[in-house]
Amino acid sequence: MERLTLKDAAYIKDTLMSGHRLCAGCAHPIVGRLIMKAAADTPTIVTNATGCLEVATTIFPFTSWNVPWLHNAFENAAANASGIEATWKAQRRSGKGPLAKYEKLNVIAFGGDGATYDIGFQAISGAFERGHHLTYVLMDNEAYMNTGIQRSGGTPFAASTTTSPAGSVIPGKAEWKKPIDEIMIAHEIPYLATMSPAYPQDVLDKCRKAFNTDGPKFLHAFIPCTRGWRYDTSESVSLARLATQTCVFPIYDVERIDGRPVYKLSGPSAAIARRPESKKPVEEYLKGQGRFRHLFRPKENKELLEAIQDGVDHRWQLLLEKCGL
Repeated sequence: MERLTLKDAAYIKDTLMSGHRLCAGCAHPIVGRLIMKAAADTPTIVTNATGCLEVATTIFPFTSWNVPWLHNAFENAAANASGIEATWKAQRRSGKGPLAKYEKLNVIAFGGDGATYDIGFQAISGAFERGHHLTYVLMDNEAYMNTGIQRSGGTPFAASTTTSPAGSVIPGKAEWKKPIDEIMIAHEIPYLATMSPAYPQDVLDKCRKAFNTDGPKFLHAFIPCTRGWRYDTSESVSLARLATQTCVFPIYDVERIDGRPVYKLSGPSAAIARRPESKKPVEEYLKGQGRFRHLFRPKENKELLEAIQDGVDHRWQLLLEKCGL
């Protein structure tokens, strides 16, 4: 597998093209374009669950996709991808059909947090259990942004949304974010990776690895949302970087080797493991977001800030142990 550098990627024609209606500052097109560039050397079919990426890139009669692309419902992106992959294999066996000529095929399913953590979870679990050769990409902006900023299973603890509003009775979402990566690793898939728009070369490397690995793969992309998180449109990348520097969203990947999941920190997360003192306090990440503004009223919610820091520290320590550090 030849490494694709950012310099080389700049010369690859976009297959997620301009002209979409995604919000100014949205991280979806940053990550989406990199993913599609990493797939450019192999025939690719994309299936896309309802959500921001789907709605804003395909306003009828226009599309920003220059590959075969299908819209599906919230609940069945992985099932749709499974059917595409099964059709390709059947046509390869029979030697008949438009997909029969392709020795390799990237089948990519995109879903937001609502379509992944919640509504489409069953279909993903089924596809992974059956072992389909596909790549599922979670574009995680941590709420149902497309339908009105409602909380999802991927919304972090204490975040204010339209269905978990911060006030005198409820201080934002009462539950912690679902550990979706650990759930997917438990399916014994061959590859999983987390990635961020703040580290584009890391995105390319992990996508290339996923596309060149047989079986089901899961890529978890961190997608800051200017509208739902309430921050200035210029700050998406810096906010994503802070999420990793505070260990709110560590960057790592997991390969299954000899039947065991092997965890490996990458980039900035590996650097923090080497120099623990470089880990920034979670407050630096939270304070720039309107959805966490209520946490900075010390008389009311100081204990929530402390709980979030403790929770981040605990999950980071567990990850270090899994990495053998």
